[in-house]
Amino acid sequence: MALTKKQIKQLRAMANTLKPLFYVGKNDLTEAAIKQADETIEKHELIKCAVQDGSGLTAKEAAAELAEQLGAEVVQSIGNRFVIYRASKREDVEHIKLVRE
Repeated sequence: MALTKKQIKQLRAMANTLKPLFYVGKNDLTEAAIKQADETIEKHELIKCAVQDGSGLTAKEAAAELAEQLGAEVVQSIGNRFVIYRASKREDVEHIKLVRE
C-alpha cells in the first residue's frame, strides 16, 4: 500500500505533535523490539520513533528495516527520528482517515 504525496503530507502534519513511542537502542532491532513496535503500531497506527546514540543504525536505515519487518510505510525521517504508518486491524482503535487524491 504505497502512500500518495497528499497522504504523506497529512500523516506528517499529524506526526508533528507526537512524542516518540518507540526507541531503537544499542541492540538495534531485536525480535523483542520488533514485537513491541508491532503492538505499538497496532494500537496507534502512526508512531514516531527515535534512534538513540548507542545504536549502529541511522534513522533512515532503522525506518526502512522496521517498516519492512512490520509491513508499514515510512512517512518521514529527520535527524534521529522517523515516523511510520500502518493501518490497524483492531476494532477498538480510532482509525486514521487518509485523504484520497
